[in-house]
Amino acid sequence: MQYLFGMHPVLEAVRAGRKFDKVLLKQGLEGAQFRELMELLKVNEIPFQFVPGERLNRAVRGSHQGVLAYISQIEYVDIEQLVNNALGRSENPLLVILDGVSDVRNLGAIARSLECAGGHGIIVPAKGGAAINADAVKASAGALMRIDTCKVPNLRVAAYYLKQSGFRLVAATEKTDRLIYDVDMTGPVAIIMGSEGKGISQSMLDLADDKAAIPMAGEITSLNVSVASAVLMYEAVRQRIK
Repeated sequence: MQYLFGMHPVLEAVRAGRKFDKVLLKQGLEGAQFRELMELLKVNEIPFQFVPGERLNRAVRGSHQGVLAYISQIEYVDIEQLVNNALGRSENPLLVILDGVSDVRNLGAIARSLECAGGHGIIVPAKGGAAINADAVKASAGALMRIDTCKVPNLRVAAYYLKQSGFRLVAATEKTDRLIYDVDMTGPVAIIMGSEGKGISQSMLDLADDKAAIPMAGEITSLNVSVASAVLMYEAVRQRIK
């Protein structure tokens, strides 16, 4: 993963509009430059975390001055641009929202399946989700470089915006009697996928227009999240071809 360190270099990069996945700050930092950096991180919605100095010492050989910034591997779009691009490319765009998916390989595999299915974008949380790093890009077979990716500070706000823009939210969950074949996915749709352990958060389930379950015939009653995502995407493709 590429990174930049040092108070002045990171500050100048943020001023110049450089995109970062995350910034690590040494606990106890003070001073005018630090306060300016904090303000810019908040304004630009760049995730940051305070960590012990020892962690920075292990990560960087050099004078990091208490600041380490991980450079984004891709160019993100905001939610408005994501929606405009999707609706401009198709009458029935397909998006995916990842709620709590933390494994970079799963994220990459989901992006790969979405691109293969002709999907138009993926939405991830700024905090609590998998990092979109070199490993994720590799796992996606380059798909993350070809589809729009939107990182948002609040998934619920993004979901509301999608609904207002004409998208129907379909949540993949076992907490329903409706199977994926019973849910209409022919219009503008955003599929919500949750983590394998906790599933989709209740707050996001409450916003869903439809809930869809994948039928299970074996003794193992769950699929890997990337596989489950592909199943839903291609059910949407099947319905649209029909």
